[in-house]
Amino acid sequence: MEKKKVVVGMSGGVDSSVAAYLLKEQGYEVIGVTMRLWQEEDGREETGTECCSLSAVEDARRVCEKLDLPFYVMNFGEDFKRKVVDYFVEEYIKGRTPNPCIACNRFVKWESLLLRSMEIGADFIATGHYARVIKRENGRYAVAAAKSARKDQTYALYGLTQRQLARTRMPVGEYTKEEIRAIAEQIGLKVAAKPDSQEICFIPDHDHAAFIGRMAPGRVPGCGNFVTADGEVLGTHKGIVHYTVGQRKGLNLAMGHPVFVTEIRPDTNEVVIGGAQDVFTKEFVAGDMQYMGVSRIAPGSRFPVKIRYAHKGAAACLYPQEDKTVRFVFDEPQRAVTPGQAAVFYEDGCVAGGGVILPSASGGALAQ
Repeated sequence: MEKKKVVVGMSGGVDSSVAAYLLKEQGYEVIGVTMRLWQEEDGREETGTECCSLSAVEDARRVCEKLDLPFYVMNFGEDFKRKVVDYFVEEYIKGRTPNPCIACNRFVKWESLLLRSMEIGADFIATGHYARVIKRENGRYAVAAAKSARKDQTYALYGLTQRQLARTRMPVGEYTKEEIRAIAEQIGLKVAAKPDSQEICFIPDHDHAAFIGRMAPGRVPGCGNFVTADGEVLGTHKGIVHYTVGQRKGLNLAMGHPVFVTEIRPDTNEVVIGGAQDVFTKEFVAGDMQYMGVSRIAPGSRFPVKIRYAHKGAAACLYPQEDKTVRFVFDEPQRAVTPGQAAVFYEDGCVAGGGVILPSASGGALAQ
């Protein structure tokens, strides 16, 4: 019987390295691929430890040599620039706070890689994500929580399609991080103790505002006013791309009590400031809805919902709207519901669907 062929997206980290090993042990014909996604605007490649760097490519190459696997580097820079970087920049200019990893997963690490992998005869693609692909009783594929709840990455995968999931393997989801590192050490991989990549891979200095300024010269809003919800001017801000809903640090406002960003108004270049109670919102609307574990939802259906990666989730009722958006109404107000971030809802431990949180009609936080 001919072995099934799987292309493993390898970042040079321990998770994708062990994913390749586990799939080989399961009897697959494994091909290692590192995706070249980004280089600095002056053409120089990154040389740090990020997943886009030259050192990451070399780490992945050495792992494949150790495991006796073929290894290739595929260039997806054009797709990454268009689908991830441009999206990231435009969202910030609109006063929103995007999650570039979600866009990268959906449009590059899956859509682009899957297409290229099918062209070379692969049956599946695989990654080192901490999640599991399951087929539900209703016949739909979904990503389910990993064995290690602490490392669960399902939130960032809600945008994957049924076609993509049917062709996906995620072997790492059956293990804890500690078990993955132990396997890597046992088989002699030098990346066994390699630290996890942090923050945004294409902004290694973590200065996203400066990056946006370089990518969109002349288009980034400059200084404007800090204001209260009713328009009272409190001071001057550095530019809306420096702020996000819920932010407290870096405001440099002497108010005599803690204050937070509650809204960003790109049309007037204002950042709205309020007290701790003003950061809590009970309902919002999400658009660009993607359905995964379910094909539709009935009005008033209840689900646990996460509004950012680190959010523990909270119960909410969902109401589909005629314009294909969905209104989310929490049982209890939640802190820092942020336009641009994803709202992901779950059913029986797996992703049912999700969408992008929209600003309200007034441009900011919705009804309290």
